[in-house]
Amino acid sequence: MPITDWPYEERPREKLLQRGPEALSDAELLAIFLRTGIKGKTAVDLARDLLAQFGSLRALLESDFDRFSRSPGLGVAKYVQLQAVLEMARRHLEEHLQRGGALTSPALTRRYLASRLRGYPHEVFGCLFLDSQNRVIAFEELFRGTIDGASVYPREVVKKALDRNAAAVIFAHNHPSGVAEPSEADRHLTARLKQALALVDIRVLDHFVVGDGEPYSFAEHGLL
Repeated sequence: MPITDWPYEERPREKLLQRGPEALSDAELLAIFLRTGIKGKTAVDLARDLLAQFGSLRALLESDFDRFSRSPGLGVAKYVQLQAVLEMARRHLEEHLQRGGALTSPALTRRYLASRLRGYPHEVFGCLFLDSQNRVIAFEELFRGTIDGASVYPREVVKKALDRNAAAVIFAHNHPSGVAEPSEADRHLTARLKQALALVDIRVLDHFVVGDGEPYSFAEHGLL
């Protein structure tokens, strides 16, 4: 049965308009993105098949070009469209962080850092630079590594922080394994970075480890 024959309140677009996007399932949200189905399948049917094929919505959104574009109902145009949507979402979060007020939302900070780092297949170490009022100056990816590690050089971090005229920093790095628990090397590195930055009066407010679930906060676990 085509979606146009469904009860009005069960159609994904109408449901979103009436009840908000949070009321929709992953398949319904994906169906809105797809817009149309394929022969013999509605957009919702196709969305369910794709979620089963990829294993999850996140896996589909983070899939590489070759796998994504070869899947039924997707292709090059949909891949380009998706990348644009994801980048707009990242920039939307970044604008919220950079509106000029002090950084007061740990949840927003987590979402932004996760959106920047979670999809990488290799480890990336980044830094959120803040001024003396804890307002965001910029976020920068500083070091890239392999699937299980990245070399981070405290001297370069200090240099970048001074170049940005930062008064405080928040570190973040991802674990491609998906496990958001800091390793002993992570703990040791954070202590070294905090010590090096203290010499130039720059505070380390937190260090987030980004994995599959909620990013791990060093500050909330008493590690700073």
